[in-house]
Amino acid sequence: MRLALITAAPFETVTGASFYHRRLLTAWRDMGGEADIVALDGPAAPDLASRFGHGEMIIVEGAAFESAEAVIPALQARGAVALVHHPTALEPGTPEPRRRRLKSLELAVLPGFGRVVAASEPIADRLSSEFGVIRERLHVLVPGTDQQPRRAIDPNRPDGTQCTILSLGTLSYRKGHDILLRALATLADLDWRLILAGEPRDPAYAAELDTLVTTLGIAARVDRRGALEGEALERAWADAELFALATRFEGFGMAIAEAMARGLPVAITDGGAAGSLVPPAAGVVAPVDDATQLAKAMRRLIFSPSLRADMGGHAWTHARSLPGWPDQARALRDILRG
Repeated sequence: MRLALITAAPFETVTGASFYHRRLLTAWRDMGGEADIVALDGPAAPDLASRFGHGEMIIVEGAAFESAEAVIPALQARGAVALVHHPTALEPGTPEPRRRRLKSLELAVLPGFGRVVAASEPIADRLSSEFGVIRERLHVLVPGTDQQPRRAIDPNRPDGTQCTILSLGTLSYRKGHDILLRALATLADLDWRLILAGEPRDPAYAAELDTLVTTLGIAARVDRRGALEGEALERAWADAELFALATRFEGFGMAIAEAMARGLPVAITDGGAAGSLVPPAAGVVAPVDDATQLAKAMRRLIFSPSLRADMGGHAWTHARSLPGWPDQARALRDILRG
């Protein structure tokens, strides 16, 4: 089967959605399928729908709806499937006029797709309850999670010894890094250091984080890095004993799943689908935007290596029950055939 993914440019970015696309298509090709990528950096060409071959399955990713708006009816007539990581109208921090415009667009186009793929069950629920998608047309295709060797956390180290915390995520308001920094700043009596890494998707927000680190007096404890890939990313995972993300909204939470797959306990906020991903024994979950509760939840984890080792073990076991990318490529094939 041949498919075409219509998404927003650039395709090669270090974001969860782009990683999802790349890994899913790699697994698709590994099982013998073919795939084309159409990355839109402006309005789609009027003849876009006619460019695809007979029998080619077309997937339109939600982030491309704006660029493809004029041709979406023609794509739907060709049987196109929508893929939604999370509705763009739900992006925290979006100015209200733009949020209304995005909501209007998604309300207009989503019900017209014969099949809509959501990245998690909570997102599917919201597409059904808030965006007019008939439940029978919804399919859930969570990201795959690679099995990883378990991170060895020594439970016999003395309490209070330094805890290295890793936070991965694009530097944007949605990821809530400001809340994490404020939470950690109240734990000055504990020995921690933070690796804060991510692509500066919003340069103004990234600059605000740098100012906040200085204002809070924690600059000596915070190691700011850019987007990590390859060996640099593997070193960061190997250094960490705790993963933290104060996210305001997640369609799934791929970095959280990746942390658990490596045997790291997690400390997160319950934005979007994130909270449902973490079983109680694998980490701690605080309310969105609540730095005080997040700090309280993290205190024992930062102080106690034995607790981190115990929760990390539960996290690793749980992650091994999550589907892999080959599983999800086969699931996508079944959705498209249906």
